[in-house]
Amino acid sequence: MTFKMAIRHFIFSFTLIVCLNGCTSGFPNKQSALKKLTDALLIRSPEEFNSVFNQRESAKDNEVPKRTKSTWSKNAVSRVKTDPQPSFKEEYFTQVLDHFNFNSNGNGTFNQRYLISNQYWKKGHGPIFFYTGNEGDIFEFALNSGFILELAAVQGALVIFAEHRYYGKSLPFGDESFSIPQVGLLTVEQALADYALMITELKAQQGCQECPVIVFGGSYGGMLSVYMRLRYPNIVTGALAASAPILSTAGMGDPRQFFQDVTADFKQYSPLCMDAVRGAFRQLEELAERGDYERIQSGFSLCQTPATAKDMRQLKGFLRNAFTLMAMLDYPYSTHFMGSMPANPVKVACDTMLSGADLLHALRDTVGIVYNSTGELSCFDLYSLYVECADPTGCGLGSNSLAWDYQACTEIEMCYESNNVTDMFPPLPFTEQDRARYCAQRWGVVPRPGWLKTQYWGDALSTASNIIFSNGDLDPWANGGIRKSLSSSLIAINISDGAHHLDLRASNEADPQSVVLARQKEAEIIGKWVEMERRKSL
Repeated sequence: MTFKMAIRHFIFSFTLIVCLNGCTSGFPNKQSALKKLTDALLIRSPEEFNSVFNQRESAKDNEVPKRTKSTWSKNAVSRVKTDPQPSFKEEYFTQVLDHFNFNSNGNGTFNQRYLISNQYWKKGHGPIFFYTGNEGDIFEFALNSGFILELAAVQGALVIFAEHRYYGKSLPFGDESFSIPQVGLLTVEQALADYALMITELKAQQGCQECPVIVFGGSYGGMLSVYMRLRYPNIVTGALAASAPILSTAGMGDPRQFFQDVTADFKQYSPLCMDAVRGAFRQLEELAERGDYERIQSGFSLCQTPATAKDMRQLKGFLRNAFTLMAMLDYPYSTHFMGSMPANPVKVACDTMLSGADLLHALRDTVGIVYNSTGELSCFDLYSLYVECADPTGCGLGSNSLAWDYQACTEIEMCYESNNVTDMFPPLPFTEQDRARYCAQRWGVVPRPGWLKTQYWGDALSTASNIIFSNGDLDPWANGGIRKSLSSSLIAINISDGAHHLDLRASNEADPQSVVLARQKEAEIIGKWVEMERRKSL
């Protein structure tokens, strides 16, 4: 090693040590070295992880499930779990059932789950990083938001992931939570009040009333982070809202935009891919018009032969949903988030679509990337693998899907449609009238168009401050959010080659340089917010 190299090595090592002991001005430039250090700090023994996470099973690195015999064959894709396994303690907070009505439930409470890690916290001094949980089990978001832990290691932060009411294990009325009228306490306003109360009381319990609070969230969670800063600026210093579609979910924008942007991802890889998908759907439509349902059943390896217009709509939604998920989760490495995905799933999908002459079989194998990632299914059961709901982009499965369906029927507007003109999918309209009809039948509610815009400002954000809006160019949700900075403290960060809230994920060697730079900028901004808030309390 030359003298210059030795000096450079010493300075770099010293910088890392200083930053890992409380630097608040952002990450050092040498991301790969920091990645190795934070990996070593974050990943604990499998025994400890399993005990904290209730013996939760995780996939082994590079393990490919054994394929079972099926009606079609395709190569299994090797999957590697990339996010670090953080050390969290699972806790429950005694939460108020109804923050806004003193009569209906009195002072009733329920147990709201949260995860907490003081692994890097400079107790009483370091900031609090609070994840505003969204539509799912909070463990899933904790396991797929490694950047927050990496930043906590640098800035000495206490980390809390809060579970959204009515999701995961945070069910206010247990098994009756999705009955009417009990489900009526599932609102954005109640969720924000939950987080405000939880932050306030946990700060008192931890003896850190003066610690600045930064909220983080992705997708709907990112929307909640924005809303927390707008509604409770006395509690929240700043917000990082990743892939937060605060405009499109407030009924603003073109309802054709979402599926147009899904299509654009596949067209960007290859226009021939888009043409092949459109051609496959055209063949499907021709078979349906002839009533050749047996050919449709065999062509897509369906467990039951479709027989009605409802079955055909279900099939089209099922197929379209797979492309939606692959576009959203088009990460440069394999993931286990919202299902299992190979690295670069859009590329894998297009290569599959263009691999054979039979377009129906190619379309079947392509959606199998999502629905049959293990290769264990011998056929597709349309009604168990996909549930049509008030969100045309998909509600998921299980009880979490019920909660999201209800929210999509009340406050959150997603009247998105495909039309086979601006996109590659069959025409599947979903108008305000369709939404109102469905929601009245399913939940006995009438949606309130424009309510989110009224409550949380829409695009009239000029008087707000300290919010980062990050979006990836590959994410079909991106154009439903804020893409341009609105002021010096309302900052838009656009990430080329970035999928759905890629910046919240842990650092990975396959990351594009754009997300590395985005995380560095986010870290620097957050560090400044924390320092500014500390100076106010002096």
